[in-house]
Amino acid sequence: MLKVEEQQPVEFSAALIEKFDEIISRYPQGKHKSALLPMLHETQAELGWLSTSAMDKVAAHLDILPIEVYEVASFYSMYFLRPQGKYVLEVCRTGPCCLVGAEKIMNHIEQSLGVKEGEVTPDGLFSWRGVECLAACGYGPVLQIGPEYTFYENLDAQKVDELIQDLRKK
Repeated sequence: MLKVEEQQPVEFSAALIEKFDEIISRYPQGKHKSALLPMLHETQAELGWLSTSAMDKVAAHLDILPIEVYEVASFYSMYFLRPQGKYVLEVCRTGPCCLVGAEKIMNHIEQSLGVKEGEVTPDGLFSWRGVECLAACGYGPVLQIGPEYTFYENLDAQKVDELIQDLRKK
């Protein structure tokens, strides 16, 4: 498993800082905290995940307490609080998808990749996790693959293997 020193200093690119300022300008004076979610999205897009150091820098840029950033980042499942693989496989694990095999898909992914949920493959290419509803209940089991978040429906083990092989070739 990838080990990362949590408190490594983080440097944001000039382009990211510029983007922060543009995002903040969208909100009325005194309501800059409203920029937090899009700023976290941009930070994660640049760094791949949200370390404590990165969240601290976002808090400083917004002039809010770090805990205010941690609360938001830990609440939403779209934010990664630890390093992820280049490709993040997210399997819908809610009732309708489970009824048609989502748990089997998750077990198959774990076996195929050789890592448990939330871990990163040794080559850094893949991580996977179960997520809440992906809003495609009639097409389950459903999987989305980030960072582009492409959806794949009506999955079985063979289709998952083909997706993984295609991603390895990229």
